[in-house]
Amino acid sequence: MPEKIPVTVITGFLGSGKTTLLNRILAENHGQRIAVIENEFGEIGVDQDLVINADEEIFETNNGCICCTVRGDLIRILGELVKRRDRFDRIILETTGLANPGPVAQTFFVDETVSAQFVLDGIVTLVDAKHVDLHLGESEEAREQVAFADVIVLNKLDLVDAERAAAVERRIRAMNAMARIVRSRKAQLPIEEVLGVGGFDLARALEYKPTFLEPEYPFEWAGAFQFEAGEYSLLLRDRPDPSMKIAFCKAARGDKGDPVRVAERAFPWFSGATPRERPGARIETSNTVRLLELDETGEKRFVLSAREPGSYWLVTEHRPDEFGLEVRDATGRMCIPRGTRVFDAGHSHDDAVASFSIETDAPLDLNRFSDWLSRELQANGANIYRMKGFLNLKGIDERIVIQGVHMLVDNASLGRWGPRPKRTQLVFIGKNLDQVRMRQDFEICLA
Repeated sequence: MPEKIPVTVITGFLGSGKTTLLNRILAENHGQRIAVIENEFGEIGVDQDLVINADEEIFETNNGCICCTVRGDLIRILGELVKRRDRFDRIILETTGLANPGPVAQTFFVDETVSAQFVLDGIVTLVDAKHVDLHLGESEEAREQVAFADVIVLNKLDLVDAERAAAVERRIRAMNAMARIVRSRKAQLPIEEVLGVGGFDLARALEYKPTFLEPEYPFEWAGAFQFEAGEYSLLLRDRPDPSMKIAFCKAARGDKGDPVRVAERAFPWFSGATPRERPGARIETSNTVRLLELDETGEKRFVLSAREPGSYWLVTEHRPDEFGLEVRDATGRMCIPRGTRVFDAGHSHDDAVASFSIETDAPLDLNRFSDWLSRELQANGANIYRMKGFLNLKGIDERIVIQGVHMLVDNASLGRWGPRPKRTQLVFIGKNLDQVRMRQDFEICLA
């Protein structure tokens, strides 16, 4: 039987240094053939451009590494890489900074095809020594990144003194006493410190989270209904969230009445484009997800259209009791589902955490841009987890890359623009940011 492919997961909160470490792995002549899977959270794929210039989903680098981009379908991309098995020895998977690493690690244990071909070598978590207290205090994802780690890279030690570094290490050790801690500055460390860890500690993961091996889905409930042909009212009342995603689909022969089979079938629908529907909208049966906008007061009514008699499934992002969800037929009689299932929905991003971009072809005035950015950081630095992008500055024929974490900002030249279109692209990831105001105020930066 062929030897399983080792996979190392690199995670860490926004700005902790994951891309810097990944850049080093891609640039070094390490003698290892590595496939790199890179993921991101944001509207503009800046990280991919920082790693390597490429437009294809799977591409090779000059030192023999294979790189991929993922938009939520890890199992599919692993299947594509298996077809190129003779061209690499191991895989590195970089998660988005807002990711809970649990579901990623879970994939290598609960999916039979994946577990037969791959082995999770370890989870490596980068920690920003300067801002870790803020991240751990506000983000469950940051805490789980530390808790699941086999190796913790305590990074950016050049920004803190020895006393602070020791205090951070004590806090991390209190959260995860089993992980090996590696200290670094700007992710400068021997690659062997993070590769060949020797195996993900499943026992520790189960101790931290007993439901670790139970599948997590981007929805919480599925119900099976027996409908005649016609229209049915979907009624929603209470609304802890101003919207809810649902899928309304005809039962398939392969479902066999099993909500778990339906969940596996519906899983990819929730990661694609989502049409928005206002109350009163008609929802036809399809293998797609609709986002119901529930910002109106009082009872909200949508129409479910069943084209023919048969079994139908309703899959919802939240549990029906959270929204007073009911389904009624044309006579007003309540339709009771023949079977239901509540799923572990795992973690979603904090609703207050969001990513947005500012883009313009117009050149920027350097002084006005510096003043604008300084004001934003003074006012919102604690809430700006990450800023990154490229600047097109008037009178400067160089492509400037800018990156920031909270109030710390750094920039560097990537050389002349050359044939590339001169364009400013900025991505902000943060909490409770006023996107409209920031975009409006940014206009003053234009030359």
